[in-house]
Amino acid sequence: MARAGLTPELLTRAGAELADEVGFDQVTVSALARRFGVKVASLYSHVCGTPDLRTRIALLALAELADRAAEALAGRAGRDALAALGNVYRDYARAHPGRYAAAQLRLDPETAAASAGGRHAQLTRAILRGYRLDEPDQTHAVRLMGSVFHGYVSLELGGGFSHSAPDTEETWTRVLDALDALLRNWPAPDPRSAPDR
Repeated sequence: MARAGLTPELLTRAGAELADEVGFDQVTVSALARRFGVKVASLYSHVCGTPDLRTRIALLALAELADRAAEALAGRAGRDALAALGNVYRDYARAHPGRYAAAQLRLDPETAAASAGGRHAQLTRAILRGYRLDEPDQTHAVRLMGSVFHGYVSLELGGGFSHSAPDTEETWTRVLDALDALLRNWPAPDPRSAPDR
């Protein structure tokens, strides 16, 4: 029988908070049951197990990120929009490291299609329209931006920049400047580097 007051939404939010406290990889139905002081079995009427719980947390994180990105990008273009999007990811990862890790969870295609992940791609492509990139360069640029943002944030969260100068804020600004310059001067494809068919 389900415990009164517990809902899938409440458990997802509690799981997200737990992820931020102890790390996304430590979030399990058992850990959540301990947090609520209930037996594990009482949670199974709300979530189908640890994979389901983790997927729900990932979907929550993706939605939160998309909402923040949409708000930050309103009325912005060019480098200003690029920086706003990058800062959303960086600030979210700093404030919610477990949720940020959850947002990287590989989702099955059907779940991914129904998630806020599509909104992230649309927001990124909206920024790139200001750089006048057509396909397939736009897709290459979306992947580049995701790699740069996620790579920098992951290294920073992991302490990769903590013992060296210059300051990480200065580096972040320079990274955004360099990315903006690259997007404004996107190179034409070199036919010599095309993969063999």
